[in-house]
Amino acid sequence: FQASNPGQFENDSDVLWQRGHVPETIVYHGRVGINTDAPDEALVVCGNAKVMGRVMHPSDNRAKQNIREVDTNEQLRRITQMRLVEYDYKPEFASVMGIKNT
Repeated sequence: FQASNPGQFENDSDVLWQRGHVPETIVYHGRVGINTDAPDEALVVCGNAKVMGRVMHPSDNRAKQNIREVDTNEQLRRITQMRLVEYDYKPEFASVMGIKNT
């Protein structure tokens, strides 16, 4: 879709874009792909992304409670049971994603 004005799109049959509740926002109910026409997550950026502010992570300490120490011996035992692998990207995936070192 191409937007000529916020909230106004060339194809009105798919009303996925909506004005947000907060001023100067647009909401899209679906997946967004930048430099890809096949996003498999909520947002897929194929290429570099520049962030001029903070990136918020749900793992942030401010979002947690009941934080407590764990038995390190038990955790090390679990780690030794993990399957560790090496891999190469498939050439067709690497070329679409712009990955040079596969």
